[in-house]
Amino acid sequence: MDAADDRPLIERRAVWRDGFYETQARTMIERVPREAGITQRWAVSPYRGCAHACLGCGARAGHRKLGLDTGRDFDTRVVVKANAVERLRAELGRWAGEPLAVGVTGDCYQRAEEVYRLMPGIIGALGEAAVPFTVYTKSPLVLRDAALLAQAGAQVAVSIAFVDERIRRAVEPGAVGAQARLELVSALVEAGVACRVLMSPVLPLLSDAADQLAATVRRIAATGAVGVEPVVLRLPPATRAWYLAWLGAAHPPLVARYEELYDRAGLPSADYEGRITGQIEQLCRLYGLRCGPPEPVARRPRFPQLALV
Repeated sequence: MDAADDRPLIERRAVWRDGFYETQARTMIERVPREAGITQRWAVSPYRGCAHACLGCGARAGHRKLGLDTGRDFDTRVVVKANAVERLRAELGRWAGEPLAVGVTGDCYQRAEEVYRLMPGIIGALGEAAVPFTVYTKSPLVLRDAALLAQAGAQVAVSIAFVDERIRRAVEPGAVGAQARLELVSALVEAGVACRVLMSPVLPLLSDAADQLAATVRRIAATGAVGVEPVVLRLPPATRAWYLAWLGAAHPPLVARYEELYDRAGLPSADYEGRITGQIEQLCRLYGLRCGPPEPVARRPRFPQLALV
């Protein structure tokens, strides 16, 4: 009798190629977890896992379902949905046109995109279907597709939660610095792409001081971004363990305060979140920026859902 195969699930379903797990997706349009903090309810993600290695990334739980850990494996074992474009086109034929987020389970312009180049096909499919969509990224690689994004009427949300480079090196070690992201926003705006800043995640007791928030909003305002959408750090269980392990090593006195601040679902207290977002709203008014989720974009899908009679 053959011995049981005790490899992680992903290793039984995927091919390891060029440093990535290459797999065939069964579905591309997936529901966005409530704790993600963004406005869209549905998302398209060509990659799972992220080389940016952001400690507070809320997508870490997905790796547990693959038999991998939600810490180092999430940062280094990225899953590529090699058939993403073909699968998405098939699903858009039945889609009613609800807005989509792109890049929720892993930055869609991380290093894997340099190898697989899935995003031009995804942008093309969404544009042809006339589905409103927002690309979430920290990577300057998105500039490669600026013309495609502008043609498709896409929005891009660049994540810039703070401009303190010491904090960035500690909690976003694989991502480019804040200055590079600010320059990215300006370049996208110049290229005709509607671009806003996702001020996420604001880190309690680390990047939430009044002067830190003011410095961040002031520098965002100089980029030409259309607005700011603030999101306080979420700590769903898989993320919480990884983040608090780092916090305990780097800032031990803060662990108990985090335990008080967050509920079991990983959401910050409503009072704290309201205070921080309120401060950012005031700063946005001061600097002439729109604050909060973007205005909904109403479009008639090219492939409307058929009515049942």
